[in-house]
Amino acid sequence: MRAWRVHRYGEPGDALQIDDVEEPPAGPDQVVVQTSTTALNFNEIDGCFGRYRTVDPPLPYTLGMEVVGEVVRAGTGAEHWLGTRVVATAAGAFGAHAQQVLADADMTFEAPARLDDVQAAAFFFPFHVAHLALVERGHLEAGQTVLVHAGAGGVGSAAVQLSAALGARVIATAGSDEKLDLCRELGTDVAINYRTDDVAAAVLDITAGMGVDVVCDLVGGDTTVRTFPCVVHSGRYVLAGFSGGIGAEDGGIVPRPIIFGNFDVCGVMLSYRSDPAAAKRASGFNLFSRADGERVHAHLVDLVDAGSIRTVVGRVAPWTVLPAELARLASRATVGRTVLDWRASTTKGRRA
Repeated sequence: MRAWRVHRYGEPGDALQIDDVEEPPAGPDQVVVQTSTTALNFNEIDGCFGRYRTVDPPLPYTLGMEVVGEVVRAGTGAEHWLGTRVVATAAGAFGAHAQQVLADADMTFEAPARLDDVQAAAFFFPFHVAHLALVERGHLEAGQTVLVHAGAGGVGSAAVQLSAALGARVIATAGSDEKLDLCRELGTDVAINYRTDDVAAAVLDITAGMGVDVVCDLVGGDTTVRTFPCVVHSGRYVLAGFSGGIGAEDGGIVPRPIIFGNFDVCGVMLSYRSDPAAAKRASGFNLFSRADGERVHAHLVDLVDAGSIRTVVGRVAPWTVLPAELARLASRATVGRTVLDWRASTTKGRRA
């Protein structure tokens, strides 16, 4: 089968190569998905440069986190997934940009029936992360005010819609008129251009000096620190990503603004496990249970079926142009999700 693998660190066009590799076997509680579509993530850019700290397998390795397709093989305990169209995370959070993808059953869900394979590629990560950030960690309620950074991006566009569906007042940031218009179209009450406006000052003006109840921060770094002053007393600041760059993990947050702010700072990571305690012992991370994932998924599918939320696909491209699409993503020239279609092309292995 064909797979995009990182052979050396650098720009995606230099790092990636299409290889012929063996089809993966399915171990216990695992499935193999015949790929229809995959979605691009910012951390895949970091993976090409060798700077993504969470997922750093030895070279060469197959890039990619998410897959949509049909389960064609299943290990012991996962046989019931055979023949099911699914959205899934590649095992170990890498290996998805390939014609077949190994996934843990814990991170595999039935694709919503109302969504085709392209739309489904823009559903799983954006809406699950948004739900975990806003509901599970942010405890957002109807009538409260939420600030969503990068509201026109993949997760940001989901967070805007989910916030509106929950009955919240939504403020979103974006960096262009096109992206601000999309935020408004998706349910944003007030859209702020972070390139030209002082976001904290604008938010305080909008909220009569009180601040917002919840912040969904998908950017990190300096954006986080600059946003602290516009959180309401006892508000919740949820860190859900670092689209501002992996360097945003270094420094930035200091205790004083949090102590004086009297608000909560919390994080969220999309990972479900049937045995979270075992995962905690192995990794030190607190993960959500598989039961949590099933509950979140059911709620989101209900919202899709009701027309309360929709996927946002900014671009669809053939799988053979992955490096160019990653470069486009890195340049901030995208809205929503970029989706690769694996169903048509069988281009032979080549350097990008």
